[in-house]
Amino acid sequence: MSAELKAKPSHIKRKRQRGITLVELLVVLAILAMISAIVVINVLPERDRAAVRKTQIDIGIIETALDQYRLDMLNYPSADQGLEALQSLPADERRAANYRPGGYLKGAALIDPWGNPYQYDVPGRRGGTFDLYSFGADGQPGGEDLDADIGNWINE
Repeated sequence: MSAELKAKPSHIKRKRQRGITLVELLVVLAILAMISAIVVINVLPERDRAAVRKTQIDIGIIETALDQYRLDMLNYPSADQGLEALQSLPADERRAANYRPGGYLKGAALIDPWGNPYQYDVPGRRGGTFDLYSFGADGQPGGEDLDADIGNWINE
């Protein structure tokens, strides 16, 4: 008889250990969906603002590299040489001996956060010695908000 009494509690335990119900699973999924929506709503605009800020910082870094190039080579890269002159010695450069070993910029510094090359106009069209800019998120001239051009000029 003592063996039968011991068998009943384990049988009762098995009935109680059936797992989670479909309703409980749906409640957990609904909570996770709400949390995800809140995160997406708050994080995506920050990502866009970060891309604009990174572009502004990149332009400052490239401007500094252009100034260093000018100090060594006595002029800015020509429009034909472009910004690539900051990474490798242009073939037509007369002062090749003055070129800094390793160049003035490394890596993909000439690509904006949206994957487009930075634009370089010399002489500058907006009153400066040169214009350095990105077309923004849309990769096209002009635009507003995230699609607006970002450059080394004072916004008009």
